[in-house]
Amino acid sequence: MSVPLPASTADAWPVQQPGRLTPPQGFWLLGSLVVSFLAASSAPSPLYGLYRETFGFSALTLTLVFSVYAFALLGGLLVLGALSDYRGRRPVLLAALLLELGSLVLFLCADSVAWLLAARLLQGLATGIASAVLGAALLDFQRERGALVNSVAPMFGMAFGALGASALVQFAQVPTRLVFEVALIIVGLQTWAAFYLPETVTRRPGAWRSLRPRLAVPEAARETLWLIAPLNTAQWALGGLYLSLGPTLARSVIGSATPLLGGALIATLVLSGAVGILWLRHHPAHMVRAAAAGALCLGMLLTLGGIHFHVAAAFFLGTVVAGLGFGAGFNASVRSLVPLAQPHERGALMASFLVISYLAFSLPALAAGLAVGHVGIEAASLGYGLALILISGSAAWRMRKSLA
Repeated sequence: MSVPLPASTADAWPVQQPGRLTPPQGFWLLGSLVVSFLAASSAPSPLYGLYRETFGFSALTLTLVFSVYAFALLGGLLVLGALSDYRGRRPVLLAALLLELGSLVLFLCADSVAWLLAARLLQGLATGIASAVLGAALLDFQRERGALVNSVAPMFGMAFGALGASALVQFAQVPTRLVFEVALIIVGLQTWAAFYLPETVTRRPGAWRSLRPRLAVPEAARETLWLIAPLNTAQWALGGLYLSLGPTLARSVIGSATPLLGGALIATLVLSGAVGILWLRHHPAHMVRAAAAGALCLGMLLTLGGIHFHVAAAFFLGTVVAGLGFGAGFNASVRSLVPLAQPHERGALMASFLVISYLAFSLPALAAGLAVGHVGIEAASLGYGLALILISGSAAWRMRKSLA
């Protein structure tokens, strides 16, 4: 049984389906899955130092391992991102969960860079598929709450993954196994629960045609997507830097090899993002986008000062300010786009939005990894930060012009 969700009832729960979770239970299971997928994606970041010591690879290889995840994620979004609009949310989500479980098994078996690449590739594919279907399914259940959870849950997920993994690195034996053993148990239980999710989409023809790689943006959303592109690029490029080279950069700035530092830095960025979302979610989206662009500029200036002068307080304060802009801008972008898509267009729109986001997340980080090998971590980060300030400034100017 499939239950479509008309736009007129987008803020009401779907009808209860026999033998399935209640709509509120299903909604919160979906939110927990967003947290788990993003926690699993950020968990390897604090482990990269251990992997580098064990396998002996360079900063460029590190960002390549990171970027393989993002490129696979993009592939999943481009090919399979709209599939749930045709085949239903639940079966596509279950496929993504099985792929995620496979990636966690590969991490447990990893004994070389090749294994890490394979694990991250499979994890990226799983997360790409899941990102589109979870984003659309949450909106199916509750438009307002769905948009909020779509924005906040990834922030908490990345924070939990980074902090949890770095804590295990510091205090546990064999952290490169324990991290993924814990994740396997959690995701395994969630996979079992996902079999009982209610369906919110009626199957319709066109599933095979939907597999053709494309960016399917509804005409009503195209102008808005173009307007938010510079801000979206800056905020995701910032996230890519922190999740790939952040732990290494923190050790360089602070002069300490404490594993928790890397996790704390990532958590500072994304938890600040969650605060920004919760703080500004009721303000008009166009005004929040303009404020977010300004916060990114100011945050990066403070962060660059902390990097250049090795002042930890400025480094972390700048991360907090930039994180506020990151989260608030992401939420405002989602809120700007969601009303512009019909229910049957949501999967494709979310997939297109996330493709653009993850290109900004991965390509600049890969370039930074290449630059580190030539000029060092601090110089590469300073150049990266200056580029983000220029992009954020451009976004602020465009937002101000659109408000005039």
